[in-house]
Amino acid sequence: MKRLLAFAALLGVVCLGGAALVVRLVPGAEAARAVWMSAWIAVVVQGVGFGFAWSLRKDHVMLGWGAGMMLRFVSLAIYALVVVRALGLSIAPALLSLAGFFFVTTLFEPILLKP
Repeated sequence: MKRLLAFAALLGVVCLGGAALVVRLVPGAEAARAVWMSAWIAVVVQGVGFGFAWSLRKDHVMLGWGAGMMLRFVSLAIYALVVVRALGLSIAPALLSLAGFFFVTTLFEPILLKP
């Protein structure tokens, strides 16, 4: 349970703290809106993906981790093709920040998924 809470804390720090940092460095209200939307989507998708991998960690950890990777890929594609346009977000900050949040938070998963 400690590892699950550690991932939740890391997820919040990386996504929300990272979004706050990027918004300070990249000017513009459109970019800020896109980065914050990406951060919240990353929190939800990563939380679901890690929760699924966590539930399978004892017997099928690679299946859970692979399913989480597929979830991230599909969510990034849907975000790029549908959500960004529907919400009128700036495409470059939206996609780069979501991919960045996914990448950085994925680095913590192997450490925290150890049985």
